[in-house]
Amino acid sequence: MLHLGLFFTGVGPQLIWTAPDFADHTHIDTFVATAKTLERGLFDAFFLGEGLRVRENRGRVYDLDVAGRPDAITQLAALAAETTHLGLVATQNTTYNFPADLARRLASLDVVSGGRAGWNIVTTDNAWTGENFRHGGWLEHSRRYERADAFVTAARALWAGSRYAKHDDLIDIDAPPTVAARPVLFQAGDSPGGRDLAARHADVVFSANTDYDKAAAYATDLRARLAGYGRSPDAVRILPGAMVVLGDTPAEAAEKAEWIQREQTTGPRAIAFLEQYWGKDLSGYDPDGPLPDIEPAEGELDPSRGTIPIEFRTGKLERIASWRALGLSIRETVIQVTPRHNAFVGTPGQIADEWTRYHDDHVVDGFNILPQQLPGTIEDIVDKLVPELQERGLYRTAYTGTTLREHLELP
Repeated sequence: MLHLGLFFTGVGPQLIWTAPDFADHTHIDTFVATAKTLERGLFDAFFLGEGLRVRENRGRVYDLDVAGRPDAITQLAALAAETTHLGLVATQNTTYNFPADLARRLASLDVVSGGRAGWNIVTTDNAWTGENFRHGGWLEHSRRYERADAFVTAARALWAGSRYAKHDDLIDIDAPPTVAARPVLFQAGDSPGGRDLAARHADVVFSANTDYDKAAAYATDLRARLAGYGRSPDAVRILPGAMVVLGDTPAEAAEKAEWIQREQTTGPRAIAFLEQYWGKDLSGYDPDGPLPDIEPAEGELDPSRGTIPIEFRTGKLERIASWRALGLSIRETVIQVTPRHNAFVGTPGQIADEWTRYHDDHVVDGFNILPQQLPGTIEDIVDKLVPELQERGLYRTAYTGTTLREHLELP
């Protein structure tokens, strides 16, 4: 079966606040309604993003985002009481937590949900989060994954109640028992270190490779890494992030997709995006006017700060030169060059056919949906796309188990 999840980030331009039917995305009623809709649509899981500090832009609080997010495990524990089957996945980082504490809290979520807990393992690449913690600081990329590997190994040992090596001694460790052996482990890193971490520990990968060719290459690479760790090619489910824009006709879907892209890139957001590359205050520029006529600050983007993907933080001068060559306004330029997940745009039948190809070619095992509107995006998928998938025999017509591991058909 094709597997579906929903990733609720809680911050960023993804969710459109200006939509007339937009629900308050910090209110518990929105989370409950969303979870119940997902369960009606037989989704595998509901993911919550994590934020341990408000975001920054050039050393200032980024006031275009929601000021912080609720603790994911607390929020999901509340949703456990409102649902019966939906998997509940908490994004929790390994850089600023401790194994014994986090293993206990995740095991507790697994117990109160009846075996529906999952852990989306992240390492957190910004320095401002580290400043919120006593040990503080920022770990270089490879060091974060080195710590993550040791962290997950320790957490798994805790859940297994096994003996764990500390320095040269073996110590007995224990944690609350879980319902389904242990929480299901998700991993979202796409670097070589992230892929190795997934191959060693993950049950599910939340991939950024949505384009067919990139998804196929990613699947081949990951399965080769799985073999290197003595794991079966079928040991991990691959769920790339995906935006879905549905319309009754292809033209209607395309028009809606264009509206979404423009609403996600407001004038202030476009200015803030360019400020990270120019390294200067650009608030005096008109978002609908030409690109800044001043030269950017020297040096590349600080790899420890900002929300731009790491691969887009180098080659600054070349990027700016190519943007100027476009001859577009600030906002139009940012709309065109902003890194985005690929969107599936079309009628329910068209997207169901496309997903069938991905699934049948073993490129993916499903998708993790990135909504643009709540409740609109989810209701459209549940009411229009899910029936098309079911007609093709690609999607369940009822839950056949009660735990997240059963939903995902994991070995």
